[in-house]
Amino acid sequence: MGKEKDFYKNLEPFLDCKDYTVSGEVYQVKKHVGFDLLVTVPVPENIAKYYKSENYISHTDSKKSLLDKVYQIVKNIALKRKLNLINSFKTSSKNILDVGAGTGDFLKICRNNSWNVYGTEPSLGARNIAAKKAVILQKDLSKIKNQKFDVITLWHVLEHVEDLQDYISKLNHLLSEEGRLLIAVPNFKSDDSKYYQEHWAAFDVPRHLWHFSQTSISKLFSDVNMIIEKTIPMKFDAYYVSLLSEKYKSGKMNPIKSLYRGFVSNWKAKKTNEYSSIIYVLKKR
Repeated sequence: MGKEKDFYKNLEPFLDCKDYTVSGEVYQVKKHVGFDLLVTVPVPENIAKYYKSENYISHTDSKKSLLDKVYQIVKNIALKRKLNLINSFKTSSKNILDVGAGTGDFLKICRNNSWNVYGTEPSLGARNIAAKKAVILQKDLSKIKNQKFDVITLWHVLEHVEDLQDYISKLNHLLSEEGRLLIAVPNFKSDDSKYYQEHWAAFDVPRHLWHFSQTSISKLFSDVNMIIEKTIPMKFDAYYVSLLSEKYKSGKMNPIKSLYRGFVSNWKAKKTNEYSSIIYVLKKR
């Protein structure tokens, strides 16, 4: 784990969470007080097998279930908003790297809007789906060499990486001096997280190894001399996560209650800025 072993020292109990997607196993989620960061314990030796499920929708284009259909609708809306966001940056070469690109939809829309696209994705199945869209993805960052990027994006990816601090250092190295790094992650301090607690779908153990707060993102990236330029709420996430969390909590879908909980979470976040998921726009100091 490299430097990450330091994160496994002096952890405080927080809660226990069940893997509702693949194994049904229970994992501890512990708190690193110094970083205001939650850590999943233990990390499975063969983490890849915990992604092998039709229920892991970001690696498929499935539209079978109600949740699948909701996810795909929200994804299409989010893609357009993400494109508008990256188009707002002044860039010299329009080179973009999407880390954990899934089935390639974001890079496809970027390419269709004159961006030079590069991406990584560890899942062979997801890479194969992306290839059918003419989006060629590398397995990991080690395959990206001698290249600088105006924009690097990680849409719900940082919570999955094992070597966290080393990974952040690599991202900093790949980013151009005037570039922007966009990190989207769940926020365990949101109201929907506090309401659903161990049933909160965004804990997603053991695939999510890290659970971030705004403080932890600021501290982690300050170690590589990067600062948060601004944050952007992902308001749809409160509704989707609440829909899935309600299923975990009660064993059945409850769309009305889920919509209410998502609304309450976003309403409270207007004052606290603690949205269910947050996009962090970072730059070099």
